Order: sequence, then C-alpha cells, then structure tokens
Amino acid sequence: MGEIQMIRQAVADDEVAVRACAEQAYAPYVSVIGRKPAPMLADFGAQIAAGFVHLSIGEQDELRGFIVFFPVGQQMFLENVAVSKAGRGKGIGRALIQFCEAQATRLGFGSVCLYTNVKMTDNLSIYPRLGYVEVQRRSEDGFDRVYFEKRLG
Repeated sequence: MGEIQMIRQAVADDEVAVRACAEQAYAPYVSVIGRKPAPMLADFGAQIAAGFVHLSIGEQDELRGFIVFFPVGQQMFLENVAVSKAGRGKGIGRALIQFCEAQATRLGFGSVCLYTNVKMTDNLSIYPRLGYVEVQRRSEDGFDRVYFEKRLG
C-alpha cells in the first residue's frame, strides 16, 4: 500500500487505454455471464467527455485503473471500476472507490450506489468489506444485478 496513488480526470486521448483496461478487467466474466458484461459495452468517449471518468496513473504515466461515476438523483452512482492486470492487488480499486466517495461527500451526496453482476462473485464479497450494503437484486437488460449502497458521513 506504500505506492503513491495519482488520480486524475480522463481526457479524450485516454479512451483507447480505458477501453483496453475494461476489456482486460472484464474479459474473464464473458464466459461466466454468457456475453460481454455491461462495462465492456460502455460509451467511454461520451463518459470521458462528460467528465465521469477518473484514472489511477502509475509512475510511468501508465493507466493502472479507472472509475466511472456521476450523480443520479440524490446519490452518486458508481457505474464502473476496473484495474489493469499489472495493477491488481495494490489497493488501486479501493483508492478509486474512496476517491468517488470523497467526491460524493464534497458535492453533498449522502450515499454512493452501484450494482454488480450476480456472477461476479469477487465483487459480492469486496463491496461489503468496503462498507457497502446489498439493497436489492433485479434482472435488467438481460443481466442479473445486485445493487449496493454505502451511506457517507
């Protein structure tokens, strides 16, 4: 955990690297789910242009992970968090999620919500360890989703 976490907003030139990171992070789930998970189908160009994407950058300015979040109603919605193969196990995902929570608090939101696929079993154990509580399960767009929420402050 001693590594410096540099987080910055993504710019248009980052789109290719963001997409590659998403492909790398979510590829193992394609066979489990039976199709590409929603984060692999995202319009990263539009999300970057809207200011919704933030990156974790390594010492050589390489992309180590990214997070996509934006306000929905009175909550911050964490849509996507992915870490590169090289960045796994270094607290990058946790740092990105904490960054999202800090931004939500700064903007006056009382909670962060997110969903994950029921078949992404790693996530089902990770989010509760980070203080997220399962609030519902539902089927949407052909995906079985588990919704989590974390109250802030």
